This record gives sequence, structure tokens and C-alpha cells, in this order.
Amino acid sequence: MDLGLQGRTVVVTGASGGIGRHVAAQFGAEGADVVITYRESKDDAARVAEEIAGRTLVVRYDQTEAGAAEELRDAVLAWSGRIDVLVNAAVTWAPPSADGPQGFEAVPDAEWLEVVRTNVEGAVRLTRAVAPAMRAQGWGRLVHLSSTLVTDGEAGTEYYATAKSALHGFSRTVAFALGSDGDILSNVVVPALTRTVRNAAITDAFGDGYVGRSALGRLLEAREVANAVVYLGSGANTGITGQAVAVTGGA
Repeated sequence: MDLGLQGRTVVVTGASGGIGRHVAAQFGAEGADVVITYRESKDDAARVAEEIAGRTLVVRYDQTEAGAAEELRDAVLAWSGRIDVLVNAAVTWAPPSADGPQGFEAVPDAEWLEVVRTNVEGAVRLTRAVAPAMRAQGWGRLVHLSSTLVTDGEAGTEYYATAKSALHGFSRTVAFALGSDGDILSNVVVPALTRTVRNAAITDAFGDGYVGRSALGRLLEAREVANAVVYLGSGANTGITGQAVAVTGGA
């Protein structure tokens, strides 16, 4: 199947590791020009770029910093002149105290507000920044990474789940806001606990519970989630928009 990504410019935030790494690699394999963002590890991002045969741009992007969304947008437009696909995969994790024994209500305001605000505002600000370019060219794909914690719940993840659930409402309404301005689609991908290079400790600690709920009897690999992201962000997807698509192995 031709995914219609040849020559498209794709921005993948949080692409130096985790699911984002596989998303960037698979877009590159489809002939897209891929922008790989990182927050801390430029070396990891550079390694991802080396794995992609096509054109790549490595850019530092920290969604907690004021003006970061606009700076990223401007760097991409200066490089390629267009932005066709945005994958919001960057994440700000909850601080350790959010998982502590005292309960979610004991987490200091500064800590839980950071988790909620940066995860919500990061995706919203960057989507706002790229929307005019997508409107102008009459084509665009937005894919936001969420989590089954939104629907399943898990003690200790109250504020992270709050932030991710906000993306569902945002993406749904953006689908209507942009859909009438051209071929512009917005969706959320909702993975369950997924194996990545970086989360071995988490999958070891919590994997059995997810495996027990999975129709496949195993955790998904990051590349399997990336497959869904790439399809939703491609030209082959012409009718799926405003949806939250679960990629969970049936969990």
C-alpha cells in the first residue's frame, strides 16, 4: 500500500526514544522527510537520524519552555517550507512524589500542575503553531499519543492521566475546526503499556497485569504502535478523524 508520504515533512516530538523513535523511523522508511526532536539526548536523536535513509532534521525541543513550539515550527519551515504531519509524542513524566504512599492529594501543587500543564500545553501549543501551515497548504495530519491510563486508571497516575485525557477532547474538536479547511485530520492513538528500550523496569514491574488483560497474551512492541501512528498520519488515511484509536493488543 502506498501511504502517500513521499516528500511529506513529518515532525515527531519525543523521537529520540520510546515509541517516538519507531514512529520517526517508520515515517522515514515511507519516504517522508522527518524532523526528530529531543529534549536531553542529542546523541540518541542523532542515532535515530542515522537509521533513516531519507532527509532528516534533528532539533532540540522542550515543551516546558516558553516559545519552544514557535521556534520548532520556524526551524522546520526554514528547512523544508512545509509541515504535513505532526506527531505529539513528547511527554513530561510525573515526579516521583506523585507515586508516593500518601495519596494523590498530598502531591504539592507545583508538581502536579507541571505534569498537567506541560503535557496538555505542549501538544496544544505545537498544534496551534503548525495549524496555519496546514490550512495554507490544504493538507495535514495530527496524531497525539495518549495512554490507556485515561480509561483504565492506575493509582499514582492521576495527573498524567488527566493530561492525556485532555488530548482526547482537544483532538476531537480540532478535527472539526480544521476538517473544513482542507484534507486535515486529527486523531489520538491510545497505547497500553508497550515495550520500549527505555521502559524495561516498568514493563518488568507491571507487565504481568497488562498481559493478563491482553487478547494476544503479550505486551505490544513499540513498532506495533508506530504502525498505527504512521497510517493515521499518512495519505492513505482519508476518513479517520476525531477518533481515539486503541492500540493495545486487545487489552
